[in-house]
Amino acid sequence: MRLLATLVLLLLLRSAELRRGPRSGAVERGARGRVRGRGRAGVMRRQTQECKEYMEAGEKYLDCQDRQLTTVMQDWPKDIHHLLLARNKIQVLRGNIFSQFTQLKSLDLQQNHISMVEDGAFSGLSQLTTLLLQHNRLKTATEEVLLPLPRLTYLRLYDNPWICHCSLDSLIRTLQVPSNRNLGNYGKCAEPEALRGQKLRNLNVDLLCADNNQVDRIPGGGDAGLPRLTPTKVNTEATSMCHTYMFPKPQLDCSNKDLNNIPSELPSDIVKMDLSRNTIKHLRPKQFLLAKDLKLLNLSSNSLHHLDTAAFAGLLHLRELDLSNNTLHYFQYGVLEDLYFLRKLSLENNPWICDYNIHYLIYWLKHHPSVFYTGLICSEPREFRGWRVEEYVKTYNGECPKDKRTGGMDTDNTAQEGAGETEGLTCGGMAGNTSL
Repeated sequence: MRLLATLVLLLLLRSAELRRGPRSGAVERGARGRVRGRGRAGVMRRQTQECKEYMEAGEKYLDCQDRQLTTVMQDWPKDIHHLLLARNKIQVLRGNIFSQFTQLKSLDLQQNHISMVEDGAFSGLSQLTTLLLQHNRLKTATEEVLLPLPRLTYLRLYDNPWICHCSLDSLIRTLQVPSNRNLGNYGKCAEPEALRGQKLRNLNVDLLCADNNQVDRIPGGGDAGLPRLTPTKVNTEATSMCHTYMFPKPQLDCSNKDLNNIPSELPSDIVKMDLSRNTIKHLRPKQFLLAKDLKLLNLSSNSLHHLDTAAFAGLLHLRELDLSNNTLHYFQYGVLEDLYFLRKLSLENNPWICDYNIHYLIYWLKHHPSVFYTGLICSEPREFRGWRVEEYVKTYNGECPKDKRTGGMDTDNTAQEGAGETEGLTCGGMAGNTSL
């Protein structure tokens, strides 16, 4: 009886073990499957969540910059108007990769590793007006790339190693159509050597598809009757070193680029320009003349010590000017006269010298009360160090000797006129205040 009970117990235990084993394994496998599935979905969700989606002026933006992305994710919102993909690791743009984003107006692909764009890459983007492809690795492309983009207005292609051979012929001809005045500006040939540094928009396209690419032939080698383009010395435009952003507002970011001068050939459509943290020492006349729409200019943290009278000529719409952290002592008479709509002027951390020359700046600010300014503190002479410049000027009253009325300024008619206008602010009987 005892033996029978033991056998029954063993059979029951074995049966329970068999039933539990498969179920446990199935559960475990199912759990592993669910974990793996959750992981994949989690990755997709994380990549989507890492992109910042926001609205501005009634339009939807998806900011996926600096995300280490190698491709476009198919679960992104399809109703976006502006897609920012700068500074990722995308290498190839395949056909129809953006076709789901039919409402897209701007596409920012700058600073990736793009070396190839298939002809149908931009299919479906019939509303696109802005395409940024600068700072990539493109060597060739055809006009077929641009055919799906009937509304394209702005195209940036510079800082790509374009090979100016026959395969680039159709694209260059498209860029050179007069109505396409904002397509491909500043893009240049990297090869062949004879065309190196030449702008795509200025090339003689008829030479590109000549037999055996005659632009590369050596003079005296049997091609005497053919036109010859001499090698062009590469003059890297500072503009190509900067980063262009078109949305939400056209912006040129030239900060921290070791520039010692204002970039040449400034885009005429930029609204904001950042030139901070460079080594610019001198602003010469009319260097911003082309940037007629500029509203914000940041020149902070340079080595600025001199501003010519017409330095800001043409900036009629400028509203904010940052000159902080420089080595400015004063402003020459007339420097600010073009800034009719200026509203903010940052002047902190400059060694302002409180003598006759500083009075023009105070005079201009007095007659432009809508300008909010900061940072006007005397650095020299020692007796006024730490004073607000306005307070120093208030102490400077009385009659000026004739020889001090133009002190330190140009003696032409304009300067004389300026001295007369600021007389009420610049005359004083304190000899210590007039040191130049």
